Amino acid sequence: MDLTLLMNAVIAGLLLGAFYAAVTAGISISFGMLDVVNIAHPGFIILGSYIAYIVNTHYGIDPIVVSILALPVFYLLGAAIYQLFYVSFEKRGQDSLRGLAFFFGLLFVTEVILVLVFGVDYRSVDASYIGSSLRLGIVELPLRLLVPAIVAVIMFVGLEIFLGRSFTGRAVMAVSQDPMALRLMAVDPTRIKRIAFGISIATASLAGAFLIIIQPVIPSVGRDYIGRIFAICVLGGLGSMPGTMIAALLLGVIESVTATFYGPSWAPAVSFGILLLTLAVRPSGLLGR
Repeated sequence: MDLTLLMNAVIAGLLLGAFYAAVTAGISISFGMLDVVNIAHPGFIILGSYIAYIVNTHYGIDPIVVSILALPVFYLLGAAIYQLFYVSFEKRGQDSLRGLAFFFGLLFVTEVILVLVFGVDYRSVDASYIGSSLRLGIVELPLRLLVPAIVAVIMFVGLEIFLGRSFTGRAVMAVSQDPMALRLMAVDPTRIKRIAFGISIATASLAGAFLIIIQPVIPSVGRDYIGRIFAICVLGGLGSMPGTMIAALLLGVIESVTATFYGPSWAPAVSFGILLLTLAVRPSGLLGR
């Protein structure tokens, strides 16, 4: 086995895994902590990609900078969507299947709107680091993967600090376990869930910018990531941000090494095979409790 090829595959897999972690962060919050199966999350990621594309094309602003500026807008959008979901389903005690249908419809509507506005042609952005690489000895680091990976790690560190050290963050961690206890502490569980869901959608803004930096996008490309997103979320342990990062890095490395030595068609099969094995041995995931 070519050692240089293996090392480059592992490094590329780690960078790809950091991107997967950013894509999964929102689902880890909504599904793992709030018990809200937001399958429309990939649609919001693509929406973030197209917003980055529009601003980058017209004003030349870096896609990641655009996504950071759009964070408050995505947060408010997420809070509004959760309020609609709560009033329509949770407050009335509706079954989870109807809520799932709600988010599926939201994903469909988002894709249709993007198709009507932008068509089905691939769109891409321009940045100084796209197409460049950083070489360290025998290891080559594509900047289109390295830059999003660094920002993704910073995002995860920020989320972990917020969830672990702030009162609101600890309330988010507790709301899925014992809402009544939160009420006894004079905290409204619905308000906490609205804040958390807003944060989960806000992460889609950054993930969307990362996606369009790594590859050209079309409105339906988000569907390609639905399987990976839930696989990483479950593999890492529901509600565990460190577990999500570890699972995403593991999946990225496995996919990269498998694609390099055995072909891209084998990568998903090997990745999901490891997921099934993990669930058989440890159903709660790597860091689940």
